[in-house]
Amino acid sequence: CSAAGVVIGAAAGYVTGVIVAGFKVPPFIATLAGMQVASGLAFIVSKGGSIYEVPEGFTWLGRGADLLGIPNAVILMLLLYLAAHVFMTRTVLGRSIYAVGGNATAARYSGLNVNRVLRFAYTLSGALSGLGGVLLVSQLKSGAPTYGTMIELDVIAAVVVGGTSLS
Repeated sequence: CSAAGVVIGAAAGYVTGVIVAGFKVPPFIATLAGMQVASGLAFIVSKGGSIYEVPEGFTWLGRGADLLGIPNAVILMLLLYLAAHVFMTRTVLGRSIYAVGGNATAARYSGLNVNRVLRFAYTLSGALSGLGGVLLVSQLKSGAPTYGTMIELDVIAAVVVGGTSLS
């Protein structure tokens, strides 16, 4: 069940990456459109209602605290941060992501396959978003198509405050 959420998120991210890289749709528009499609599918699958039949073992990730009383979600965050840091600073693909994000044209002239890097970045982002959804369901012990509604405004604000250009 958890793996399915991550895989579905990765698939959605890949499709968004294909739209951005292959069809040159602006990333902001493609991401918002993908969010609307995912939201609509969530309403269809759940028939507009909440799902409370979550197995008790499923809450381990979001509610458990196995290592010295530290919540499992905090341990997961620390592990993901460490993995992301190593990946982005010590691998060719991580450095390629920095290059494409900094200047896609220069990265293309440097010989990078920009479309492949973009598809990978969107796929990874989708997988991690799926993991975030699994964590939320695990913490709340339920799922609903309305969870996360309007959080995109908080995310956009955080990205802009962090210095990322929306253009």
